[in-house]
Amino acid sequence: MEPDLPKKIIGSSRLAILIASTVVHSAAIMSQYPLKLVLPKPLYNRFTHPLIFKFAEHWTKVNNLFIEHLPDIELDIQLPEDIRYDGNYFIIANHQTWVDIVVLQYVFYRKTTFIRFFTKQELAYLPFLGQALYVMDFPYMKRYSKELLAKHPHLQGKDLETTRESCAKIQENPYAILNFLEGTRFTSHKHQQQQSPYRHLLKPKSGGMAFALRALGSDIKELVDVTVYYPEGAPRFIDFWSGKTKTIKVSAKLRPIPPEFTQGDYEHDTAFRERFQTWINQLWQEKDTLLATWHAEINKKTDTHE
Repeated sequence: MEPDLPKKIIGSSRLAILIASTVVHSAAIMSQYPLKLVLPKPLYNRFTHPLIFKFAEHWTKVNNLFIEHLPDIELDIQLPEDIRYDGNYFIIANHQTWVDIVVLQYVFYRKTTFIRFFTKQELAYLPFLGQALYVMDFPYMKRYSKELLAKHPHLQGKDLETTRESCAKIQENPYAILNFLEGTRFTSHKHQQQQSPYRHLLKPKSGGMAFALRALGSDIKELVDVTVYYPEGAPRFIDFWSGKTKTIKVSAKLRPIPPEFTQGDYEHDTAFRERFQTWINQLWQEKDTLLATWHAEINKKTDTHE
């Protein structure tokens, strides 16, 4: 029998249970949609919204129990002490695998409100999960290309308005919004293709974040800057649930968002765009330095054992 086969069977079984859990919790969230439609906003915010997010947090709790019972897993997590469950946060993180989302939900469980992220409107059509994201008001980011705007000038400003309306729905209650600035998962091929100036990161795409911060406005004041590292390499979903990941390191830093970055016009104001990109590049350089330090520590341990 193939050595990894038992682990894969166990991992597949865990994954099947978690998929079933996702369906059940999504159905529970969707069951509140009629109340969302008919209740006045004050009543919805007081009663229905907390219930919806209790279902979402319970889904995270089930995932977390499975993570904690993975064999020999070590979770090295560094969080700021002053992070608050009722705070509003914009969370940025490096992105290596879809496991990142499960890990970040674990890390911030009951530390912040349930993490949401900007998503595409097409995801609303996914069975169960898509409808649950819609009911939970996951914000949508809609951006029109320069080519499309040239053909249809009447769409000018509509993308920001759509995103602003989407963000307005979440601003009536505490929120935590996640954004992977690299826009895609890190691979060596993508790193080489981009000719990234960072050793362990792809280039950050600051435009989407600037767009989101402008839509959120002065309501958002704090940034949670997260770095995630898998010493054995970024795991595939099935490998993670099979127990192959032995160590995960996470560091989160709370940073103020300069007020000007919630007000400027990234697309049309060149000076503002340069200042914003400089800020993001500085954050990314610090993140790359931290990842380089972690890599060096692991390599040193490996050399010592040899």
